[in-house]
Amino acid sequence: MTARLLARTLAEPATATQLDAHGWTQLIAAARAEQIVGTLAHRLAGLPAPPAARRLLEDARASADHGRTAALWEAEMARRALGPIPFVLLKGTAFLAAGLKAGVGRSVGDLDILVPRDRLAEAEAALLAAGWEWVKPDPYDDAYYRRWMHELPPLIHRERDRMIDVHHTILPLTARITPDPVALLAEAVPLGNGLWALSPGDMLCHAAAHLFADGDLAGGLRNLWDVHCLVEEFGITGLVERARLHGLEREVGRALRLSASLFAPSAPPRSLADRLYVRRLLARDGWGRATRPLTRLAFYVRSHWLRMPPLMLARHLWTKWRKA
Repeated sequence: MTARLLARTLAEPATATQLDAHGWTQLIAAARAEQIVGTLAHRLAGLPAPPAARRLLEDARASADHGRTAALWEAEMARRALGPIPFVLLKGTAFLAAGLKAGVGRSVGDLDILVPRDRLAEAEAALLAAGWEWVKPDPYDDAYYRRWMHELPPLIHRERDRMIDVHHTILPLTARITPDPVALLAEAVPLGNGLWALSPGDMLCHAAAHLFADGDLAGGLRNLWDVHCLVEEFGITGLVERARLHGLEREVGRALRLSASLFAPSAPPRSLADRLYVRRLLARDGWGRATRPLTRLAFYVRSHWLRMPPLMLARHLWTKWRKA
């Protein structure tokens, strides 16, 4: 199973030296599909590899290093644009800016930040004035984001073509779980040069929420690797209390179990539910293509079910279907 091979190699890089050419092809294809090839390349640095694989890994390390520079520059541009408005870096950019293990080789797409909800209008105005523009001009989408979501409609910079997601909490307002954004901001830690990140416990809570209380687990292996790295670096002291504060005990527990299951093979998943999550996380073939369509569909439906009550979900899907 290709994705399991990727998980094993991330956890124990030396095992890659036992691969044949077909195994290397599978490994790199899976890493590219999961957007974790830069991390894999850094994990394998210095180990013997076939010439073709070595060149691909060198390119992946160079690309990840370039991506790191671009991501940190976007964070600095946001800092300059927002001025006195406080904000906290989230996800990959936070890992990079804080110099964490989870940031080594980490692929970063959008810049995600958290601002106090009562400063949201100020932040929006400041970013628009600094060259960001709306990605979703549709009135329905705009109203949906502003009324129900945990973030503003996404913005993209007109010159740098980089997106920013401005959050005021970490789960949709319609979700059954309601993390405490005031507590997230209150416990944030300074990184220097005006940048802040969530506390380690809240980083873990956010990673678990993003994996198991919001999305459909697309890209889940990369996010679970984040959890593994954060636990390795900071441990779990105080994590139970933070998870309880945010209503994320179940999600954090599952994140810890599954990260141990995939990156420490001595801890296989025990419950049926955990095995289903692993089945979804590892749904890749030897070319990195998605497999198990029914499993993926089930988790896609689940992600929408988690986000909003049934009547609201039906109305939303009907509206989107008519517009499409």
